[in-house]
Amino acid sequence: MRLVFLGFGTVGQGLAELLLAGRDELARRHGLEWTVTGIADTLKGNAYDPAGIDLARALELAGRGDSLAALDRGGHGWDALGMARHAEADVLLAATYTDIRTGEPATSHVRAALGRGVHVVTTNKGPLALHYRELAALADAHGAEFLFEGTVMSGTPVLNLVRETLAGAGILEMQGILNGTTNYILTRMEDGLSYDDALAKAQALGYAEAVPDADVLGWDALAKVTILASVVFGASLEPSDSPCEGITKITAADIARAKAEGKRYKLIGRVWRDGGRVRAEVAPRLVELGQPLAGVMGATNAVAIRTDALGEVTVVGPGAGRAQTGFAMLADLLTIARRRR
Repeated sequence: MRLVFLGFGTVGQGLAELLLAGRDELARRHGLEWTVTGIADTLKGNAYDPAGIDLARALELAGRGDSLAALDRGGHGWDALGMARHAEADVLLAATYTDIRTGEPATSHVRAALGRGVHVVTTNKGPLALHYRELAALADAHGAEFLFEGTVMSGTPVLNLVRETLAGAGILEMQGILNGTTNYILTRMEDGLSYDDALAKAQALGYAEAVPDADVLGWDALAKVTILASVVFGASLEPSDSPCEGITKITAADIARAKAEGKRYKLIGRVWRDGGRVRAEVAPRLVELGQPLAGVMGATNAVAIRTDALGEVTVVGPGAGRAQTGFAMLADLLTIARRRR
């Protein structure tokens, strides 16, 4: 497979490391043989070489903060959109910055690739939350795969679990902890920190951005429940269709009161069938300590899936991380390799 990376930050480099470390085993066990023809990154530069880019060298340059342009042999000067439109590629690996409000420029990248029959694997939530139906139809029309396991719970399998293992079950409701940053903050507040101090700790550890609104106001979790509503439940929802409340109003006194009552706060994203409608929401909820979601602490994510055939199935695992999100992209690549065979 000829691969093009759009975005070569934490996630893109995590995938690159997994591909290099497992190269022989991936070929032997899964039939996945690959070459990288293009890398485009706003900060690290762009490189295109149809004969193949040295991926280890690209990681070395990126780690030093040097431009990837040193690896360019194509001479086209393409940026990310140029790569999506023109690069010789079988799979576009899109791990660019998420803009939940507009979905751009990632949506344009995905459209361009799918429109010429190039498979797309992405961790970018914007295109899925805002334009899933259009992009899925475009993929079908051009015989391309459109996979995005890493958009909901990083490397923890949720979408693949529903699509494959739970394929025979009717999904009635999904609810869970879909944002590791807020779960970490709430965990530290239960340890006795104020909201501000817990947020500062999260920022120091790299869980929260300097401007943490997407996490603490619930927007990240809202994008994820919108994806679940579209992909799993077949609904036509946009993020603005569902109520969303973050954790910024929760105080240390609220945390202590909940603890005294045998409960704890969790930011819960929920999607469920309500008669003939599909609804979604994000809000802080008090969870009884005996429930599975109550025991999920720190930056860990979890989702409880209520089905008609199995009852409730709960999946717990990492919701972020370099190797973890890179692994989600690798899992999707392996799915494409199996289907191509």
